Amino acid sequence: MAQEREPLLENGNAAGGGAKGSPTAPLPSLAKTVLKVLMWAVSLTWAAAIFFYPTKPAQAALQNWMAVTKHSLFGITGSIFLAFSAPILIVAALAYVYISVFPSDHVHVEKNKLKSLCFRLWTFPVLVDGPFGVVSAVEFIGIVLFITYVVYSMTYYALESVSLISKFDMTSLTHSELLLYIIGIRFGSVGLFCMAFLFLPVSRGSVLLRLIDIPFEHATRYHVWLGHLTMILFTLHGLCYVIAWSFEGNLLKEMAEWKEIGVANLPGVISLAAGLLMWVTSLHLVRKRFFELFFYTHQLYVIFVVFLAFHVGDFAFSIAAGPIFLFMLDRFLRFWQSRAKVDIISASCRPCGTVELVFSKPANLRYNALSFVFVQVRELSFLQWHPFSVSSSPMDGRYHMSVLIKVLGSWTERLRGIITDAQEQTRSGSGSESGRITACVEGPYGHESPYHLMYENLILVAGGIGISPFLAILSDIVHRIEEGRPCMPKNVLVLWSVKKSSELSLLSAVDAQFISSSVSDKLHLDIQAFVTQESQPPLEDGIVGDDQKATGMFVKNGTTMSGLVGTGDSFWAAMYFAASTLGFVLAYALAQAYYVPRFHVVAWWHLGLVFVLCMTAGVALPGGLVVLLWHLSEKGKAEDDRLDAGAAGTAAARNGEEAEQTTNDGGGGGAADGVSLAAMKTTRYGCRPQFEAEFAAFAEVASVARGGAGAGDVGVLVCGPPGLQTSVARECRSQNLGRHGGRRRRAAAVFHFNSHSFDL
Repeated sequence: MAQEREPLLENGNAAGGGAKGSPTAPLPSLAKTVLKVLMWAVSLTWAAAIFFYPTKPAQAALQNWMAVTKHSLFGITGSIFLAFSAPILIVAALAYVYISVFPSDHVHVEKNKLKSLCFRLWTFPVLVDGPFGVVSAVEFIGIVLFITYVVYSMTYYALESVSLISKFDMTSLTHSELLLYIIGIRFGSVGLFCMAFLFLPVSRGSVLLRLIDIPFEHATRYHVWLGHLTMILFTLHGLCYVIAWSFEGNLLKEMAEWKEIGVANLPGVISLAAGLLMWVTSLHLVRKRFFELFFYTHQLYVIFVVFLAFHVGDFAFSIAAGPIFLFMLDRFLRFWQSRAKVDIISASCRPCGTVELVFSKPANLRYNALSFVFVQVRELSFLQWHPFSVSSSPMDGRYHMSVLIKVLGSWTERLRGIITDAQEQTRSGSGSESGRITACVEGPYGHESPYHLMYENLILVAGGIGISPFLAILSDIVHRIEEGRPCMPKNVLVLWSVKKSSELSLLSAVDAQFISSSVSDKLHLDIQAFVTQESQPPLEDGIVGDDQKATGMFVKNGTTMSGLVGTGDSFWAAMYFAASTLGFVLAYALAQAYYVPRFHVVAWWHLGLVFVLCMTAGVALPGGLVVLLWHLSEKGKAEDDRLDAGAAGTAAARNGEEAEQTTNDGGGGGAADGVSLAAMKTTRYGCRPQFEAEFAAFAEVASVARGGAGAGDVGVLVCGPPGLQTSVARECRSQNLGRHGGRRRRAAAVFHFNSHSFDL
């Protein structure tokens, strides 16, 4: 049962341990190395092809490649697709093979990973202030490379354009107009290549993000950065043409032109207008004040992509088609998963003003304490999906997962109102609350590796409701130590800042509320709470920690959570990818063989439409069939789990009376032999944590625990507002740059939903 309850680490350890002592160990190791080399080779070749595309040697190589392949069934479109889109699909295919065959690399608690250079670069905060927020070394390198690519490409194109102008006979166009046309084309070309990267980080269940272990909630910032860059380039592209047409006096005529042969202007105007609406409403000030406006206008991405295909035609659109296809795969899978109405085991309001939702889940659903889910409540909105960190550990129970929701806006306020009304009806006996909440859950998403289990010394820094994922971490660590599971943490410090002391009662949401003596001998846990807006304890301070949630409501919506996306079944996900890709290629081959020549389709926009429809058909038809089979397989497993749970419940009921008697007689231990988390909490009023002093004191404690050999690895996870993240990152970086008392100081970052984590 233990292995079923927590497969994320157990399977990985089994796989890793079996391979180590096996005589066939060199063969899997060689296969992993070959796959890694192949993925790196294809990725670097693809990136190099994009980077050097403006140069004459690269242009000549592309011309030769198109000359060789243009006579195939797929024509020039196939040539360009193979050069710029196929590589990323090949990497995705290899990634599915890698994750399916060698899952231990992603789930094994591997302390040596902390010492690798790649991990250090990913987790060292280089920038902590500025427009990009907290930026790691790898992210900083990526930002520099993208800026270098844009500046280098446009400089190269500008110099080339000046030389080209002298070769044209200026009979109808002036030098300025021709220069605007050429530069406009170049801006559009560079923007199209940037768009090839735009859709990669926004695919929530992307196999590429799973491969490099970047959770979606952190990858969205890359999407934001790339979105700004792409829209700047496309806007400059459109402005160049608008200015040139204005000089000619044909602005309205040119904007309304929809050519059959060549670039269609009107679809480009529509696509750019949709992109500008998405861009303006996604700016921080607008998104913060008018989130629903941002959310709804962002659905215009369909118009943006489809009319872009109309604008440039099939062969130019195929440059960015690969990443867009991966996004379509992810979006269709999320659409299928989000249709299921999930059973709510409990929906309750805590006295501190926080809502707790407990969802039913299948026993084989994989996630860890760093995961998060998207939740939709149809009574509130059919379109809004809100992300929440999971507040329960995978070891808290086989059949449930909980989230804590702080009431901050209209959506959460209305959700609390529904639950409060149902609770009042339950108390008065005036009605039934069943069916009052129709919830759907998407995910779970998050890190593949349980980073909180890889450090001997762990600091958790939370602000307000940011304690939610750390409750799952604490519960996970306690349960693991109790059951003898792999678990590195020996010293844990929690620094928690709240505005009001009433929020401190959230500690009661931890499943393992009591630390037994056997656990406290192996784990030193220190919880430091800081109440910033109260200068002294309230009169009821003695009962602040006793926050029993109010009577909740149970809603049966028909099914448990689905594992189609997030950390779902790798085999079925690979089959879905393979079937959809082959379906897309087959659909386009049939269209090129029968539809295009039969109906004499030559219009660029028409060919672009055919290309997009073939992509959609590949995802919806063969891909949809695989998803249906996947769904039926999950449904069968869930039914088996339900039967097992029923049998276990019957057995538990038979022994319940005896167990209750044993507990009442004091023979069972439990809370009587343990210390509550609330009792381990030290509360300070009217102040904020001083990170330099707190980190130094913790390092001393860790050093003493190791016999004076230094603190060793100290992981720092942060969940809270940007200001809190910046302060912690700055302190980690400053401690990394200095030496104090001979202790080795390091700083690294592993990013979690609405949080950063650092390695001190």
